[in-house]
Amino acid sequence: MLKLERILCPVDFSEFSAKAYDYAHSLARHYGAKLFVLHVTEPIISIYRGYMSAAMVDEIYTRQTADTQEKVRKLSERHQGGQVESDVVVQLGIVSDSILTLAETQEIDLIVMGTHGRRGIDRLAMGSNTERVLRKALCPVLAVREPVRDFVSSASAVEPVQLRKIVCCTDFSDNSPRALEYAFSLAAQYEAEVTLLHVLEDSGAGPRLEEQKEQAFKRLEEVIPSEAQNWATVIPLVRAGKPYEEIMEHAAQTQADLIVMGVRGRNALDVALFGSTTHRVIQLGPCPVLVVRT
Repeated sequence: MLKLERILCPVDFSEFSAKAYDYAHSLARHYGAKLFVLHVTEPIISIYRGYMSAAMVDEIYTRQTADTQEKVRKLSERHQGGQVESDVVVQLGIVSDSILTLAETQEIDLIVMGTHGRRGIDRLAMGSNTERVLRKALCPVLAVREPVRDFVSSASAVEPVQLRKIVCCTDFSDNSPRALEYAFSLAAQYEAEVTLLHVLEDSGAGPRLEEQKEQAFKRLEEVIPSEAQNWATVIPLVRAGKPYEEIMEHAAQTQADLIVMGVRGRNALDVALFGSTTHRVIQLGPCPVLVVRT
């Protein structure tokens, strides 16, 4: 069974990163994982080199580190359901570079970070750091914006994680098995229901569509592990239409807590992810999205 042993959560103490921290803390607690909390500050030496001594700069960074640790402590106080081993890291540099480097050097299994979900015409705009991490990270990334439905309840001291319904999107490509592995692992941990969703795109209507649905349904049944029914409820489902619309509509209708999506490797991701189904679901969907690459 899949294990998550090291989780990274970058924070800037905005409402978006605070929400991401809620998810990261809860997942770390449930998996028994170590949580790395990263805060990155921009270097100030180049700006104030002529006005500040090295000792003054060091003192400022020391204060920033202490301030960051205190803010993280306050974040963790929101969760009384159990202790999580954590490591607070404060770095100087470019945010996305620091996240990606730490993820590689610490062999992170999952990155949890917030997106700047917006309203109106800018809703498809994503924070540049989150976007770059989604494109370049070697490990899965859980993208969290302010969700319509929240599977983390910081007010619950007994069980803060209320992950009950997972939607795992599959297109039967090489991208799908890894995403299925994560979906079933989460389902086993939380005794959650998993819907395996396949969307037939541009299939028209009539007998041909029904035949395609039947074939797709059989393929969905074939990818369900034989032992899965022992620890989770698995529902195969085939819908027809635009993939991102069908995924979001189903997630909203069923009050899903999490959407899991598989994507290709980094080079293909640069071309295929943004402006595509995955990007739209991340920004417009009703719940967090776990992006898993092959």
